[in-house]
Amino acid sequence: MGESIMKIKTIDTWDDELWKDASPLYLQAFGDKGAKPVKIIKKMIAQGIAELHVGYNESAAVVMALTGKLVSYRVMIIDYLAVSEKERGQGLGYHFVDYLRQRALAEGYQKLIIEAESEETPVNRQRIHFWQSCGFILTEYVHHYIWVPEPYRAMYQPIISDSREVTGEELFGYINTFHRLSFRGGGREEG
Repeated sequence: MGESIMKIKTIDTWDDELWKDASPLYLQAFGDKGAKPVKIIKKMIAQGIAELHVGYNESAAVVMALTGKLVSYRVMIIDYLAVSEKERGQGLGYHFVDYLRQRALAEGYQKLIIEAESEETPVNRQRIHFWQSCGFILTEYVHHYIWVPEPYRAMYQPIISDSREVTGEELFGYINTFHRLSFRGGGREEG
């Protein structure tokens, strides 16, 4: 497995070189559906509500994630996660999610949250299965955004053992707060 040699870099201030490494993975995975513009990502990082993480196999970037931080709610959101197509199936994504979980635990967060497309397709089922294999719990609630056609379901992973069960509606409250801060600003009170 490639996970034993993966080196991970995390930034909470903008770094053009790190983005240059992450950008091809990000655009390959999300460029034609749901990618945030780079200026928004820069703003999110500058506001202290997001971090960029890049995993390297030797010198090649093979996995990236953009995470959101809602400090007052003690929630970390995995906004985007992408593994290089040629590196999939080697455990890198699983290892990377574990890194994010350990980081969230060390920073005092109570849960990790993601949103997954819920339309019944083989690709979406495969993605949901990946997140479940990483310990995420799929909620029942299906969320419909007004600005994108795809329906979504929230998934979460409790980080601390006494973290209570939550509903999809509650999780989308966090996700929508994060999206609002990402696009409209005002993230300093959260970070």
